[in-house]
Order: sequence, then C-alpha cells, then structure tokens
Amino acid sequence: MATNESGNPSASNETPSRQCVLLQLYIKDVSFEAPAVPGVLFGHEQPAVEFDLSNTYSLSLEASAKLGEVYAVTVQVTVRAHAADKTLFLIEVQQGGLFEVSGYPQEEQDFILRTKAPEMLYPYARELVSSLVSRAGFPRLQLRPLNFESRYAGAMQEYHDSVQKAASPA
Repeated sequence: MATNESGNPSASNETPSRQCVLLQLYIKDVSFEAPAVPGVLFGHEQPAVEFDLSNTYSLSLEASAKLGEVYAVTVQVTVRAHAADKTLFLIEVQQGGLFEVSGYPQEEQDFILRTKAPEMLYPYARELVSSLVSRAGFPRLQLRPLNFESRYAGAMQEYHDSVQKAASPA
C-alpha cells in the first residue's frame, strides 16, 4: 500500500488496480410454490427438473451517490420439478449484490459484470435453492456449478450470428 508523506494511504502514484469487489449481498426476491404438498412427498415417479438462469446489472444510482460507481447485479435462478402432470415445486430466486468495479476499461466492464460478479453471487443462490427444497420435505437438490465465461461467450456468439444473419441479403 502506498502512503503519502503524512502517512495516509494514497494510490495517487500508482496505476489503478483492476478489481471487482462485492460490497453488499442481498436477496431481491424469493418465491417457492409446492401446490400438491403433502400428497406428492411420497409415491411419485422420478421427477423431471427444469433449470433456468439469467443475470442482469445496472448502475445503482443510490449507492453510487454515496460510494462512487456501484453496480447492482442480480442472478435469477428458476427451478421447476414435475412428475407426470403434477408440479412438485417451483422456485424462483433473485440473488443480488452491489459491486464496485474499478480499473477496467469501459469495454471490459460488461464482461466483468456478466461473468465475475455473477460467479460471486451464484453460490448463494444455489444454497438458497437447496435449503428451500430440503425445508419443504423434498430430497436434497444440489444445482451444478456454472461457467459464466463460457455462457457469456456463447451468448456473444449467438448475438453476432444473429446480427450477421440480419445484415446479409436474403
């Protein structure tokens, strides 16, 4: 850590370091539905589990006014388990966090806020889903870890392909 002559920390002589810091963790929304409980807790066939994930971010004006440039990042996880024609449970979790991102060029911030920040939030969302399923009386459900960088690369490739397809003459 650099200090100036008065002994106070200062980074004025150094280039800014790249960092993505989780300042605050929060739950934005949680929904759990198990419409056929307790009847489905025993004697149903092997359930099919559907999983969906998305993530968003935006500049948090309230936090930025007090702390500098702060982004609100949200990871939304939806899990639905069903057997035959019965929904066993439906869970929607929005795990949020406030992040300070500094030292990155503007063109890299989107990548950081769509990969590194969600990677920090996703384990909390996984734990919350697992806890809700167990507390409802269902067998343990552990969501698999995800690679947000490969998901981002795939989404960017899909976007570029759709732009090229739209731009090419029919």
